[in-house]
Amino acid sequence: MKNYLATALLGVATLLPSLGAQAQAHLETGGQQPMPAAEWIDQATGHKVVRLTPLDGNNGSFYFHNNPFLKTAAGQDEMVFSHADEQGQQLRLLNLQTRQVRPLTGYYKRISGEIVGRKSHDVYYQVENQVYAINADTRKELKVYTFPADFPGSISSLNADETLLAGSLGGAEARDILKKYPAKSDFFNRIYDAKVQHILFTINVKSGKREQLYQENTWLGHVQFSPTDPDLLMYCHEGPWGKVDRIWTISIKSHATKLMHQRTVDGEIAGHEFFSPDGKTIWFDLQQPRSVTFYLAGAPVAGGPEKRYQHQRNEWSIHYNISPDQTLFAGDGGDPGQVAKAPDGQWINLFRPAGDQFTAEHLVSMAHHGYKLEPNVHFSPDGKWVIFRANFEGKEQVYAVEIAKAAS
Repeated sequence: MKNYLATALLGVATLLPSLGAQAQAHLETGGQQPMPAAEWIDQATGHKVVRLTPLDGNNGSFYFHNNPFLKTAAGQDEMVFSHADEQGQQLRLLNLQTRQVRPLTGYYKRISGEIVGRKSHDVYYQVENQVYAINADTRKELKVYTFPADFPGSISSLNADETLLAGSLGGAEARDILKKYPAKSDFFNRIYDAKVQHILFTINVKSGKREQLYQENTWLGHVQFSPTDPDLLMYCHEGPWGKVDRIWTISIKSHATKLMHQRTVDGEIAGHEFFSPDGKTIWFDLQQPRSVTFYLAGAPVAGGPEKRYQHQRNEWSIHYNISPDQTLFAGDGGDPGQVAKAPDGQWINLFRPAGDQFTAEHLVSMAHHGYKLEPNVHFSPDGKWVIFRANFEGKEQVYAVEIAKAAS
């Protein structure tokens, strides 16, 4: 058991709801490194931007489909994020109302697989071959599982009743490719072409029992449990999107698999899939064909016709997300080097459905952000802010932009 500075306060600021009462400067986001204050009005959009993390190293938010939020006993919202500095890496907790930041874990060389249990407040993470759970309220830490040397797997998701973790493991040849070719541009096609065995597995969080769920001689990844159905797991056939029917589900009980979207257009691609909050829809980036016509599409889990929202090239995003009440969407944009080749795509965008189209609104200019770091948008639990990560101040930090436009 490590020594945790559980009560240390690393940053205190005013309440998020009260920020609107203060006069804010209209500034070019990322025009100064660092910005002169922790909050400002984006001069290009008129929306308030707040840096949520203190400038003490690199601070990163979770991947876009990985829930980082939990609610305290007092009804406040906390967000788990990753911090890195010269001491190593640790997980920290940010109170979105008080803006207090406190350590959750100790320091490690590297932490991966961060997963938040909404009900239990257990936060799961992996250090090398060890899987831990630490409770955000009590700071009690348990070792959940140790991967054996001949099965160096990684965890990815927790099911809805918080009884099972799930993950994937590629065969030795795939692991060797990753070691030899660490850059995505180098390993991506090689792993797909190798047709190496991949395994989906679960781990019981109480007993520590690992079970093989499914195996196939192709690249499997992007493992996500349904947020509402503890029996349903989504996974993808990874690889070049134009060569794979990517989005699948599998039942934990029956092991029955189901393809969620069948490509029908030459050159069509679909991916970066995620569940709706009610678990009824799987949303994904759809291009018919690639880099020509852009949609965010939703496939009903129970079956039936897809819902599609078309939008413009400059509105395309690497990742999308949906608000808690499922009325709004957000996207993190992309630079001209991305698949959309958008000449003016570097924005955090808000999307409002209008028939079968999106009406887009710019929230934050990302002109000074380097898109090798994907912003990975999340809606705040109250649905009033879009949270993202960015490096426009020189280091990776976590920010929130208010959906309501700021008073002039």
